[in-house]
Amino acid sequence: MSEKSYRDAVRDALREELIRDERVLILGEEVGVWGGTYAVTRSLYDEFGGKRIIDTPIAEAAIIGAAVGAAMGGLRPVAELMTINFSLEAMDQIVNNAAKIHFMFGGQMKVPLVIRTPAGWGQLAATHSQSFEAWFAHLPGLIVAMPGTPYDAKGMLKTAIRSDNPVMFIEHARLYGVKGDVPDGEYTVPLGVPDIKRAGGDITIVTYSRMLHVALAAAEELSRDGIECEIVDLRTLRPLNMSKVYDSVVKTHRALVLEEDWTTCGMGAEIAARIGRDRFDFLDAPVERLGQIEVPVPYARNLEALMFPDEKLVVQRVREMLS
Repeated sequence: MSEKSYRDAVRDALREELIRDERVLILGEEVGVWGGTYAVTRSLYDEFGGKRIIDTPIAEAAIIGAAVGAAMGGLRPVAELMTINFSLEAMDQIVNNAAKIHFMFGGQMKVPLVIRTPAGWGQLAATHSQSFEAWFAHLPGLIVAMPGTPYDAKGMLKTAIRSDNPVMFIEHARLYGVKGDVPDGEYTVPLGVPDIKRAGGDITIVTYSRMLHVALAAAEELSRDGIECEIVDLRTLRPLNMSKVYDSVVKTHRALVLEEDWTTCGMGAEIAARIGRDRFDFLDAPVERLGQIEVPVPYARNLEALMFPDEKLVVQRVREMLS
């Protein structure tokens, strides 16, 4: 077991899969010589060369279109979009091709494609600070993964690359420097399986990606006052596996859904609706949601900091729900 950053864990997964399977290739803007905008693919070009680590033009529709064609032709491309905001330029390829081809061809064609892209914020202003995971989780035919730890990032990416299905693999930009334990040997983490990151009996916090770390910090603060939160990390948003969420709610009788996206029509709305429908009799209070303030993200650091749930806000909401 070694301590590694989220960035290094993702790079290790890519490198191991490039070695394991010669059909795997990486394509995207600056993924080769420059090693990627967030340095995730650094050194891979030197090791594997320009035929497998392919620098592309600044043309997201072309990147995803080429990747879809390569996947249909028998390769296993990993297409990197510099930021999830630029997926808007490739929505037709993602929505109408990657997600639908297997269905429209009656299962005769497969699209074993991974689209890697960072989401999140960090003084990037309104058009570069968005989280579109709920958009992609809305699509049948597309798997959406959003791991929050280095361990999960590496294991889930390896699984995604080996999958015969198209996978939207979303990495939060503010997690790349986060460190955690990562096994030294070969391992994978299944897609579509949530994980209990902290056990507790007073309230269930359902979350994913960077908000996992906010939830864990809040839980430690609440624990000092005898309030024990159980934290369920969804890890995969489509398929949305609610089994561990339901088990936790049966135990705690309360649920808070914590997300970084806008709450209107977001992941939290779907999760809360399923809890309310399927475990209504076990709830002692309404399911609560906590997410981003519903305005475009400002550039100014002080205003940006007010946009997203933090440890203090989660602690406050939990106390209110238990009062």
